Amino acid sequence: MTTTTDQNQQIQKLRELIADIDAGMLTTVDDDGSLHSCPMLKNSDIDSDGVLWFFIYGSSHKATEISHNQQVNVSFVSPDRQRYISVSGTAQIVKDRNKMQEKWQPELQTWFPQGIDEPDIALLKVNINKADYWDSHSSYKPQTINLSSKTRV
Repeated sequence: MTTTTDQNQQIQKLRELIADIDAGMLTTVDDDGSLHSCPMLKNSDIDSDGVLWFFIYGSSHKATEISHNQQVNVSFVSPDRQRYISVSGTAQIVKDRNKMQEKWQPELQTWFPQGIDEPDIALLKVNINKADYWDSHSSYKPQTINLSSKTRV
């Protein structure tokens, strides 16, 4: 079992890996078992407890997929830095107005013109279980960050 210090170091490493990447591809599982991916703007850093947050419409097909199967993957790519990150975890839809205010960024106005007052706006909370990454420093051998032993709230 990893210690809290180890987990904090692993979260920090993952933050560093995706710091300069603005968007990731979110992959979900549809009811028929097929995989669907779409780009999502990363609107903040990874929380100290290993959570990624995205804004989403609560009644979207993506939200429905997540309500039926919480397993997700978010991939981040920085080809100019030869960095590739695959984050797996579980997702849930959160409709907490205070959390939305905390996470809101002006760049999101393009997709949500009314801001957090947009009808049906919600947050997508991705609890990170594991991240595999490849970069020029690792000679393209995958490195793994494992956060699955953390207690989730």
